[in-house]
Amino acid sequence: MHNIDLSFIKNSELSAEDPNIEVTYNNFYKEKIISDLQKLNLDKNLCETCDINLSKETPVDERNIVEANSKGLLGKHFCQIENSNFVLQKDDMILVKIAEGTEIAVVTETNKVAKFKRQRLGLANEELPKVIKKLDENDYKKYETNLADEVIAKKFFLKSIASNKLEMKLVNLHYQFDRRKLYFYYTADGRVDFRKLVKELATEFRTRIELRQIGVRDEAKLIGGVGSCGREYCCTSFITNFKKVTTKVAHDQNLTSFLSKHSGPCGKLKCCLSFEVEK
Repeated sequence: MHNIDLSFIKNSELSAEDPNIEVTYNNFYKEKIISDLQKLNLDKNLCETCDINLSKETPVDERNIVEANSKGLLGKHFCQIENSNFVLQKDDMILVKIAEGTEIAVVTETNKVAKFKRQRLGLANEELPKVIKKLDENDYKKYETNLADEVIAKKFFLKSIASNKLEMKLVNLHYQFDRRKLYFYYTADGRVDFRKLVKELATEFRTRIELRQIGVRDEAKLIGGVGSCGREYCCTSFITNFKKVTTKVAHDQNLTSFLSKHSGPCGKLKCCLSFEVEK
């Protein structure tokens, strides 16, 4: 196990009444870890099975970039800060511009950690969503209005699918921040003719409606939760692309007699079983 020297933390500073002491030392600690990992030559992607071009070393992207998470189409993504006057911290709520409009996102990483992640993923200098600004009081009010209207939209949607006798299950819904679109995410066993439903929704909410059918694994990723291991679902916390987990993977680990025990909340074999496969 790698030993990290934490001698830079001073007791005198820890005892000071500084409201930002936790943020300050969290950033110091993360940058110390990144620095030590780079000395061990671990700043390069060593994944042989990832869909990443490893033919040449990825340069460090020197742009001002943060990692942010959004409930909408953006999802978990890296975003570029074009305004050099912006100083963002973890958990700050920001407004992000994407091709489809604007979305609210929560900052999950800043500083050197975001750069380190990008380098390991082989990412550099690609086009990124732009951070417009931090949310102000008026933005918060609009965001809260959108959340309240999502509750109303959910009730109307459930009532409509019942009256139209459609075999579909609503998983989630989302108003874009600028209200250009209202998204409904659902699961269904087969193809659903929802043309009449879309007309009813568009008439009621007077905005563009988009219905998106997702799979059961996507449903688990979207809803989130805690697995039997006591940790957040892998698909929610870090998996970006689902890979097929077959019964052969379970057979190689002598788990075929306990398949139900090793199935996730989505009903499929747990993604973590593939972590034990030798490459």
